[in-house]
Amino acid sequence: MKPDPVTKPKEAQTKAPAAVHLQTIGPEEAGQRLDNYLLRWAKGVPKSHVYRIIRSGEVRVNKKRAEPTTRLVEGDVVRVPPVRIAEPSQMAAVNTAQTKSRARGYSDKMPILFEDEALLIVDKPAGLAVHGGSGIALGVIETLRITRPELKFIELVHRLDRDTSGVLLLAKKRSALVELHRQIREGQTDKRYYLLAHGEIVQGAQTMQLKYPLHKYLLPNGERRVRVDPDGLPSHTALRVTKVMKREDVAITLAEAQLKTGRTHQIRVHLQKLGHAILGDDKYGFEDQDKLIKSKRLYLHAHLAGFTHPRTGEKMRIESPLPSEFAAMMKTFEPVNKDASNE
Repeated sequence: MKPDPVTKPKEAQTKAPAAVHLQTIGPEEAGQRLDNYLLRWAKGVPKSHVYRIIRSGEVRVNKKRAEPTTRLVEGDVVRVPPVRIAEPSQMAAVNTAQTKSRARGYSDKMPILFEDEALLIVDKPAGLAVHGGSGIALGVIETLRITRPELKFIELVHRLDRDTSGVLLLAKKRSALVELHRQIREGQTDKRYYLLAHGEIVQGAQTMQLKYPLHKYLLPNGERRVRVDPDGLPSHTALRVTKVMKREDVAITLAEAQLKTGRTHQIRVHLQKLGHAILGDDKYGFEDQDKLIKSKRLYLHAHLAGFTHPRTGEKMRIESPLPSEFAAMMKTFEPVNKDASNE
């Protein structure tokens, strides 16, 4: 009688541990923030984990610790600790049909104002963040990366607050991003906003020059805020009144604000300091008055961007029409006779 064959226990199916990754930054990757680069490279890795490994020092740039906001340059060597990169089958779960459907919905509400080989300029709707994070799954950047996968490089030239609508510039080439950042730093761009403010803003013959210094701080819950502070950063907004409207005892003003500096929440805080907060501003506004006139959104719209094309040298002037919500609100008021208001 033959003995029963000895059954060897199956060896545990273990995968080789993930290795440290060394990534050399190329020309099309340069100019990106470190966090944005890693979020694209480590697809499927939770954002919280990406930020943890950066802040803990496990991610190194040229063998040194780096911040999430560090700008990468061509030739940088980024060391990434062992992380599990999602396989294509796993990515299918990340980019679910629902996510793609939401991205297409956002894209449909974000008309393209201008596009060529270097630039993509969109008309951002109110309520859409420029990028995801802090509980926001999809922003403009994520939407474009899903709906326009052929874009190998796409980065924000500047930002707009989530609730601000209007002209938003994105670069499709690193060289364009670098050049436009230079123009912004050197004050060679023109950014103008339309806004609706509470009350009647009385303006003399000249455009108003608001020069309140601004200081950023955090609330106990970690939310970012800005206030006027003598020790804050110099800030300058040029304000021009376009129209004053009244309804019974309530007045609102349509005005154009031109940014001379680009501080966080600059226009919103300057208008608050002036005593004429922007309609629908849930951070710096007048809640009771917003309820009274039934504000539907933050009435702040980036209507014009002027700059020099980074490749052709052409003077560009990109405009976005006044959103329908502005017109709907103004229709509930009667315009004040301009001559009478200036007497």
